[in-house]
Amino acid sequence: MSSLALRALAPDVCVSAQLQPEAMAEAAAAGFRSVVNNRPDFEHGPDQPTSAAIEAAARAAGLEYRHLPVDGGYQSPEQIAAFAALLAELPRPLLAFCRSGARSARLYQAAQPA
Repeated sequence: MSSLALRALAPDVCVSAQLQPEAMAEAAAAGFRSVVNNRPDFEHGPDQPTSAAIEAAARAAGLEYRHLPVDGGYQSPEQIAAFAALLAELPRPLLAFCRSGARSARLYQAAQPA
């Protein structure tokens, strides 16, 4: 049984709160093909894993990985466009995460065509 705390936004897109490097193998085993990290490195101190550590674990698990750090309170039009491009580019199912999952969900909603 998966310990990933996932929230489905679409049949092939989920968001999650902060993931640890060890969760990348679990994400791959759950069927995900791509991971997007929306959290800036060191946002809340040194206990947060770095993007580099998560990327290494993701690639070792066979996942595509992208780091698109965005502020928790504001996502710029450029960041929204960059997330839309990742949604178009990366293989799915896709898992995006941040501190709580909320900013990844906001990015996903904002990136949808009107």
